[in-house]
Amino acid sequence: MAAATPASCFFSRGAFKPSSSSRRSSLPVRQLASRNAVAFRTRSRVSCGGGSLSSVTPISYEFSDGSSDMELRLQLSGIDISGPRDIHVDANNTSLTIQLKHSGSLMTLMETHSLFDRIKSAETIWYLDDDQLVINLKKQDPELKWPDIVESWESLTAGSMQLLRGTSIYIVGDSTEINQKVAKELAVGLGYTPLETKELLETFAKQTIDSWVLAEGHDDIAEAEGVLLESLSSHVRAVVATLGGQQGAARRADKWQHLYAGFTVWLSTTDATDEDSAKKEARRHVEDGSLGYANADVVVKLQGWDADYSKTVAQASLSALKRLVLSDRNLPDKKSLYIRLGCRGDWPNIKPPGWDPSTADDSITSPDTL
Repeated sequence: MAAATPASCFFSRGAFKPSSSSRRSSLPVRQLASRNAVAFRTRSRVSCGGGSLSSVTPISYEFSDGSSDMELRLQLSGIDISGPRDIHVDANNTSLTIQLKHSGSLMTLMETHSLFDRIKSAETIWYLDDDQLVINLKKQDPELKWPDIVESWESLTAGSMQLLRGTSIYIVGDSTEINQKVAKELAVGLGYTPLETKELLETFAKQTIDSWVLAEGHDDIAEAEGVLLESLSSHVRAVVATLGGQQGAARRADKWQHLYAGFTVWLSTTDATDEDSAKKEARRHVEDGSLGYANADVVVKLQGWDADYSKTVAQASLSALKRLVLSDRNLPDKKSLYIRLGCRGDWPNIKPPGWDPSTADDSITSPDTL
């Protein structure tokens, strides 16, 4: 797999709060990642590209998506304004700031640097309708349905269905516990089937992974998990938590043949103290390629771990997957084709039918459409 330069996101649990899933909402606080993301979590604060959705004064809004045009209505009842001159609306690509001049100072009604996707900021218009501020926004991608104005856990889980189209997700990384916790959150949010290779292997072997390691060693378990991943590769709408550590198949670059059947998320702990350092670390891992995890579609960097914030990490992962698919809408179809052709290991440059991986005949090239 060709090395990609990961995008970066610096985030933590300190300021994170999930938003309401309804279309009529009070202003939420949200966050998180990006394409091939290095989502970086610290213990004190959250930031991603410069900000989250916030407001100084509690205010409710209504949002509707009408294909290429969207409408945002903010309730201004009870707020004393003299007219349009008191209102300032600043829309820019993925950010939106709405301020109101009140009692001689500016009051922020809404501020987010994390709209659900990009807008055509130059085509933004707004007007007052009785006690409501109405803002009309135009999407850059009219085919993408926006569940809400901002990217939140609720909007991501609702909006990802149209993007993932049933493609399974594999969670990889050195911690089996972290993989399982985050996979469970994703499965619940997406309505996918949660699967854990640890549980499946222990049921089959009738012994724990720890006792299996003592009896047979890491290699034997990695081989067994590889066989299990082969059987799971044809599954759709599943989130699979894989084994971490030396016994995990995903750690080994030669065991990825069937992991490529789904979207893969690498949950990687780090000692980096800032976003830039985490991004450089992820880039080094991808370029080095010594760990199988470097083949993952998405990298999520974690500074420390707390199970109470599994959903925060799951949201970062889903945000990154959203941007990954938006960068190439054909990815779910390519994953499906890869499965139908037998998961031959030729990802992402899928060879034509009849290609034999044992011959490694690269003289047969795949069509540009694959």
